Amino acid sequence: MLKQSAMAVGLVLAVTTLVQSAPAGGGTGVYIPDSEVQRIANQNAGAPVSDQQIRIINVDNDYNVGVGVVHRAKTEKQSVGGSEHSQITEVYHVISGNGTLVTGGRIENAKPRPADNEAVRILTGPSMEGTRIIGGVSRKIGPGDVIVIPPNTPHTFTDNTSPEIVYLGVRFDPHKELPAGYTAK
Repeated sequence: MLKQSAMAVGLVLAVTTLVQSAPAGGGTGVYIPDSEVQRIANQNAGAPVSDQQIRIINVDNDYNVGVGVVHRAKTEKQSVGGSEHSQITEVYHVISGNGTLVTGGRIENAKPRPADNEAVRILTGPSMEGTRIIGGVSRKIGPGDVIVIPPNTPHTFTDNTSPEIVYLGVRFDPHKELPAGYTAK
């Protein structure tokens, strides 16, 4: 419990730092109930990987924030060997499950994802993917852990030690690549 509280404080500090750098807003905030997060998480729970944006919010016409949930089943091979996003900072907060996340290094055989790819349009903006990450740092992660992945940082999961790992993904989009106003169906 203490570890989860410390991680929550870390997440709050990271988000506070990002928000403080933006102009002061006059809105009322956006509420996404757990029931909506769980509904989206369970929509494609049988798929090896399900990365679903819940909402994309425009903040004072200054930047967009995407909030989504990712479900990764324990599989022989992950969907891609590594990816990086050129415009988006991602923050992961692990809800359940355990796995190994590799960040940093370089992507072998990197190539751009097509601009019309659904992940590029709704989840991550312009991105590269490849066969594997070379020279990255491996970390075992689990419930309560928070990971901040800046733009142009290679990342991938290499091992899920539980049947699945589920995490909330918050995507900061200062270049407004993602479609503001998007809401999952």
